[in-house]
Amino acid sequence: MPSAKSMRTQRRQAARNRSVRTRSRSAVASARSAIEKDPSNSNAAAAVKTALSELDRAATKGVIHRNNAARRKSRLARRLNKARDNQN
Repeated sequence: MPSAKSMRTQRRQAARNRSVRTRSRSAVASARSAIEKDPSNSNAAAAVKTALSELDRAATKGVIHRNNAARRKSRLARRLNKARDNQN
């Protein structure tokens, strides 16, 4: 059982991390849906750019590992490029 002080600290950190994680997940989800709707649209590119930024922010804050963020960014960029190629 952790001490009362460490429990308080963990709860604060968990709350802070939760908001950052939620923002990054939401950004990735909106980017994926934008890619599915119309990959050639500038909204899709902007959504992907926002998602990449949120993933970088989460990695910088230590919420997710930097390799995890890099992997997700790579997959998202590949998805966008593949959808653009298939559309043309």
